[in-house]
Amino acid sequence: MVEVDLKPCFLTPKRIQPEYPLFVYLPGMDGTGELLRSQTAGLERGFDVRCLAIPRQDLTTWEVLTKNVVDLIHAELEKSSQRPVYLCGESFGGCLAMKVAIQVPQLFKRIILINPASSFKLRPWLNWASQLTYLVHPCLYEVGALGLLPFLASLQRMTRSDRQELLKSMRSVPPETVLWRLSLLREFDVDEEKLRRLTQPILLIAGLQDRLLPSVEEVRRLMKIFKNTQTVILPDSGHACLLESNTNLYEIMRDNDFLETNTALSQVIKVGDTVR
Repeated sequence: MVEVDLKPCFLTPKRIQPEYPLFVYLPGMDGTGELLRSQTAGLERGFDVRCLAIPRQDLTTWEVLTKNVVDLIHAELEKSSQRPVYLCGESFGGCLAMKVAIQVPQLFKRIILINPASSFKLRPWLNWASQLTYLVHPCLYEVGALGLLPFLASLQRMTRSDRQELLKSMRSVPPETVLWRLSLLREFDVDEEKLRRLTQPILLIAGLQDRLLPSVEEVRRLMKIFKNTQTVILPDSGHACLLESNTNLYEIMRDNDFLETNTALSQVIKVGDTVR
């Protein structure tokens, strides 16, 4: 597990491709950025990938998190300012992606939201339970993480190593940080009028078997707000759908014509690449 100190940063894969569009991934509640690993090889067929990693002890507000992400993206673009940027947020990161997108809409060519946790308030029992988690003894968090796994993912669609990595990432977050991030989800709010002003293509992805959040209902709600959307419902997928062996984000984007011409052409050039 990569230890991140002080401020959020971007994790950089071994392959740096400044000639490709920049793909920025904002992770779920774990904040590690490492759970995108099963998708990285596929995405590198057409993108220069960066994964946000949030410090384990980070207790900053949405506003500070948003500013940190914007600053990181600007720093990347200083190295290669002309390339397009794809912004992708999953679960908790989907909420952060919306905050970032309305802050600097001109930065992004396309936006992907995957099982966005903006639906948190639509689960009254989850909202209520999250307010009582401060009563749970820290020693019980590791046990709780194990019990939460079936709600987070369709375990039968994941490899054993990915199941272990998911559990490891969940257990890496201290209880006080879990409480803080849950409070951020309870308080999450975004100006719908500002969301309506986003004109770039937006891809909304939801797992039909999501047992944690009503993600299908949420993407259908967001579809009515955004001007230029496509929706993909994954019929057999759960909340952590990117960890499932049969889910390939790059191919989903390609099959839904969500790649720019130069990105699509790179796939032809690299047709011999092996994708998980």
